[in-house]
Amino acid sequence: MSPFRWDVLGVGFVLALPLLALYLRGDLTVEEMTGRLPWCLLGGYVVVALLRFAAQPRRKDAVRGTEAADLDAAPQEPSPAP
Repeated sequence: MSPFRWDVLGVGFVLALPLLALYLRGDLTVEEMTGRLPWCLLGGYVVVALLRFAAQPRRKDAVRGTEAADLDAAPQEPSPAP
């Protein structure tokens, strides 16, 4: 997943709004604000990655994985010796 996707940039911009407000209010300098902007992009990347992971439907194999493991663990009859 690219860090410059539109959804990552959108979430990063939303996370950067408080920084922009602090800059406009005069609490942060340009250097302090630009030093923190990459962290907003990283936060946006993490949020989008977690949401995309949570939105994926489960695979049928993963749901039935416990049943298949139980069948594999059942004792099998020994094969006859030749």
